[in-house]
Amino acid sequence: MTLVSSMSRFALTITLLAVLNVAIAADIYVSPEGRDTNVGSRERPLATLEAARDKARASAGIETVTIHVADGVYYLPETLVFDPNDSGTADAPVVYRAINEGGAVLSGGSRLELEWTAHRAGIFKADTPKGIAIDQLFIDGVSQRMARYPNYDAKKTTDAWQGFAADAFSSERAANWANPTGGFIHAMHAKRWGGYHYRITGKNAQGEVTYDGGWQNNRQMGMHDDFRMVENIFEELDAPGEWFHDSDTDTLYYLPETGFVLNKAKVEVVRLRSLVEFRGSEAAPVKHVTLQGFVVRHAARTFMDTKEPLLRSDWTIYRGGAFLLTGTEDVSILDFEFDQVGGNAIFVNKYNRRILIKGCHIHDAGASGISFVGDPGAVRDPLFEYSQKNNLSNIDRTPGPKNNDYPSAGVVADCLIHGIGRVERQPAGVQISMAMDITVRDTTIYDTSRAGINVSDGTWGGHLIERVDVFDTVLETHDHGSFNSWGRDRYWRSDHRETSQQAVDADPGLPFIDAMKATVIRDSRWRSDHGWDIDLDDGSSNYDIYNNLMLSGGLKLREGYRRRAWNNITVNNGLHAHVWFNNSNDQVHSNIFMMPHRDIRVNFGGQTVDRNLFFSNDPNVMKSKREQGWDVNSIVADPLFEDPERGDFRVKSGSPALDVGFSNFPMDQFGVKKPKLRAIARTPVIPPLVIFEDPSSENTTDAVWLGAQIHALQGEEYSAFGVSKEAGGIAVLEIPVGSAAAVARLKVGDLIQSVNGNQVSTIAQLFGVLERLGDVPMKLELVRHGHLLIIELEERL
Repeated sequence: MTLVSSMSRFALTITLLAVLNVAIAADIYVSPEGRDTNVGSRERPLATLEAARDKARASAGIETVTIHVADGVYYLPETLVFDPNDSGTADAPVVYRAINEGGAVLSGGSRLELEWTAHRAGIFKADTPKGIAIDQLFIDGVSQRMARYPNYDAKKTTDAWQGFAADAFSSERAANWANPTGGFIHAMHAKRWGGYHYRITGKNAQGEVTYDGGWQNNRQMGMHDDFRMVENIFEELDAPGEWFHDSDTDTLYYLPETGFVLNKAKVEVVRLRSLVEFRGSEAAPVKHVTLQGFVVRHAARTFMDTKEPLLRSDWTIYRGGAFLLTGTEDVSILDFEFDQVGGNAIFVNKYNRRILIKGCHIHDAGASGISFVGDPGAVRDPLFEYSQKNNLSNIDRTPGPKNNDYPSAGVVADCLIHGIGRVERQPAGVQISMAMDITVRDTTIYDTSRAGINVSDGTWGGHLIERVDVFDTVLETHDHGSFNSWGRDRYWRSDHRETSQQAVDADPGLPFIDAMKATVIRDSRWRSDHGWDIDLDDGSSNYDIYNNLMLSGGLKLREGYRRRAWNNITVNNGLHAHVWFNNSNDQVHSNIFMMPHRDIRVNFGGQTVDRNLFFSNDPNVMKSKREQGWDVNSIVADPLFEDPERGDFRVKSGSPALDVGFSNFPMDQFGVKKPKLRAIARTPVIPPLVIFEDPSSENTTDAVWLGAQIHALQGEEYSAFGVSKEAGGIAVLEIPVGSAAAVARLKVGDLIQSVNGNQVSTIAQLFGVLERLGDVPMKLELVRHGHLLIIELEERL
């Protein structure tokens, strides 16, 4: 038999087996001791994943291909890219698997062999390769800190930047800096809705620092006056663990801990933003590829490229991460560790279907853990800035997306996610935007600078969040929740109580042309001590919320439609009803609350809030709400929890909670299940019960001025009006027709913050200022629908 005929028979056999779906397989081996000129066998392995990928293409989609990757560090020379040529099939997938879970490390950095010499004051220096840019420095696998002011304090877990100073880049401070060019300014948003980042460009003739940036927040209100920090300034190199790289002289400076032997340390620097990318499309997706068991390290920070606004949210994003997936189907990322990556860990971008992220440990990420973000081109009538408004008379009322360029049917399961937002201050453990049918289950999320799970718009719903454990969130920001959502969709305008309300009254289906499918939040445990446990903000619609244990911040439902909340427990808290619409079709029943409802600017009508149990010593805790039609059949009683000190809030047999329709749900189902991850996962602190006593302690301060009913903001009311506690204000609640307030062009919902330049946060302050002014004309500075306005009164009314 000739060689040619033998090869033909082999090819025919392969083809027949493929047609008959007979299982055949190919195995390729990779090792740091291998060579890319080898055949890729167990005995003669390849050296790189790039070579393994190229070799696998010959069999991809024909037979099951498994790439076995041995223990060791694989420094990627460039981003490892998978395209449609790397696709498998359902019967013949392509699998890249670490031989030992956690043994094979994918690095986007380089190891440097340096000769360290003493510089001064405990600082060492070393020459680096010419032209190298160093974004991050790792010593023995641990990320070190750029020289910064003020210094990092790990104990300040809820302080902005773990150390802040109002004079961070003042002229006086900058006078000590020879050349700050290339440094960075990090500052919180003025209202702590995330943060800003700037690159220092130098100093002007007056000695003032010049800089560029600040595009990282979609609600531009400027930096916070106090919460500021600078880094990458040589003169601020004064604390152990800090470093500075002088790119002009190719010199690295580092201040080690006393006694640390630097010349024996492993020194690594970061080069790549993205280590792995899937580059496909809807027409030609990358399909049936699995990556399993790797550690990912050394991905660059990307905070200066976080620019793209999401739909009318506070957020901007960078469409990238250590892993970036575009145009995939049936791709799986299993049993990974993402260790101290500088930006997003996993970014699922635009068209993706049925991605599975399971068994992963994501920690100490510079930005978000896992993001699912579609393309705005799939959204009908998209708007991007909070104050933008659609003309509801001529919007496209076709339900759903315009095309398929968005993630759908993605699953995050059995993951541990913590230490999120180490660099950026607008991240989430899991972020979902312009996506459909995303599932997050059996996952533990904690230690985040902002959200645990964020759904940043109503497009297009269908998400399932179940058996998660989310706590220690909103640690450095403000006005948010462990779960947070917005619904600033086509129907929603910032003047929602007028325009949106009327439009939905005329067309009740309007809120659901974007929020097409109900999003379900169930069987989970939540705790936020710096916001709400579950926070459905502006316009969030079409939610089912049940079987949730909320340990601190309670349940917030701001204006929206069709929110169903039942069989939940809010420990030491209750329902926060903010700015509800008439006829919202909300239903809140069979819950255990421990405080009276916190209702702010609610229209009572067209909802069902009833058959709840209030755990209180005050029998009149519901009196005011019953007078307005809520909780007519609710009860005040002890629910008889089983063992609240140990976190078991099931109720005992005979509990009065059972009489209002409450049913027990398991208390041992929350969070990650994978034994390796569950063994290291934290759990939330269980608070001692605080029984509500006296509703009069919730005293508000009301008055009548210019014939209008006015009210000084307190507590969570600042969030309802979108202002900080420091700014405060006096809300206008009612304006009788023909009153002086009506003549003065005031409107219901206005928030007066100053009179003739004098801040007014309390009724006493307001009337004190008016008394001092006498009969001079007044200039009122107020917030209306999120915009700052000035109304001038020519004469006292």
